[in-house]
Amino acid sequence: MNEGSITLDQCKSAVQTERHFREEIPGIVDKLVSSCANGACFDHVGPEPIPSRESVVDIVQRASRLLYPGYFIRNRLETFNLAYYFGQEATALFEMLSEQITLAIRHDCIRHNLPCIRCEEWGQEAAINFMHDMPKLRIMLGTDVRAAYEGDPAAKSYDEIIFSYPGLLAITIYRMAHQLWEQKVPFIPRIMTEHAHSTTGIDIHPGAHIGGSFFIDHGTGVVIGETTEIGDRVRLYQGVTLGALSLPRNAVDQLRETKRHPTIEDDVIIYSGATILGGETVIGARSVIGGNVWLTESVPPDTRVIIKAPELIYSGPPGRGQDSAIV
Repeated sequence: MNEGSITLDQCKSAVQTERHFREEIPGIVDKLVSSCANGACFDHVGPEPIPSRESVVDIVQRASRLLYPGYFIRNRLETFNLAYYFGQEATALFEMLSEQITLAIRHDCIRHNLPCIRCEEWGQEAAINFMHDMPKLRIMLGTDVRAAYEGDPAAKSYDEIIFSYPGLLAITIYRMAHQLWEQKVPFIPRIMTEHAHSTTGIDIHPGAHIGGSFFIDHGTGVVIGETTEIGDRVRLYQGVTLGALSLPRNAVDQLRETKRHPTIEDDVIIYSGATILGGETVIGARSVIGGNVWLTESVPPDTRVIIKAPELIYSGPPGRGQDSAIV
């Protein structure tokens, strides 16, 4: 037998093996279908509509082009075509946003057997109300951009911040989502902020209340819980957690509507790795919280909280002197 026939036999064997495995797929499909009927798994199989995560991400990107005109488009934007640009973008945003809000509302109505609330009209009203707020959003985001520039000596320009800073991206999406959260739009605000979370590593719940001139430096690992209240001109560094105290499992439902996260007053700086927990915890204005501090109690205004310097032990190679401790 020559080498060519051996290779041909090997190929035939490989094809037969693949066919054998592929024949198992219908059985797997049957098991997957049956698993949708046993109640132990989660699925969305049925006539209820559901919003599209991909469409919500598109909405975030389109809204960003209105909030920062000229930055996130391929073509150059000029003064003479500005009205045309805004008209095109605003119309497309309204159509997309009202559709997704309507789907989210209708989903809740059908799945939870709620009385009819004319979801399509509500969806269009919520979308147009969001768009009425966009000029105010632009002004608020302007304060955030300036705070980033004034708070980070590495920033070379406002353009650099808008194009590339993950903190500003997370704040921008949060501010969009918060507007919809305040309008009690289901699903979509959380989809928006979780998209920002997956993109930047910064987790801001859309229910949090955050004042102007807010700056997150570096940002990775920042967590801001639902009932957090943050004043104006606050600066956070990477790894900061503004969270809730651990709750007994049987108390979770009772505390869903209560304040569980801290209040941060104006002009506070919180350095990397700090953890501040609890709904009754208030960090007073102009305070500075040092890195890796753990707080579950309030701090009065104009207070500096730091961890006592640890004892560092330096060990050199054998025969080069004894270990030394430096405090």
